Amino acid sequence: MVAASVPMRVDVVSPEAVLWSGEAEFVVARTVDGEIGILANHEPLMAALAAGTVEIQAGEDRVPVQVGGGFLQIVDNTVTLLADEAALATD
Repeated sequence: MVAASVPMRVDVVSPEAVLWSGEAEFVVARTVDGEIGILANHEPLMAALAAGTVEIQAGEDRVPVQVGGGFLQIVDNTVTLLADEAALATD
């Protein structure tokens, strides 16, 4: 049996609206320096987002978000994606 992960707060924000907000166990994002996987209690970080898909694992749900660049910030167990453009991806 695998122990449940500690959740972190994730907010995806575009100039138009807050696209997604909630608790998640894992986030995968592409930065201009490469791909990053984020778990709860990650060290503080600020990075430039590259265009692509951000994957948010929220419980049993996988939330893919298409971003067109922007910034990623991790501080105090909160991940904030400030996207230039963003949309929930459809499968």
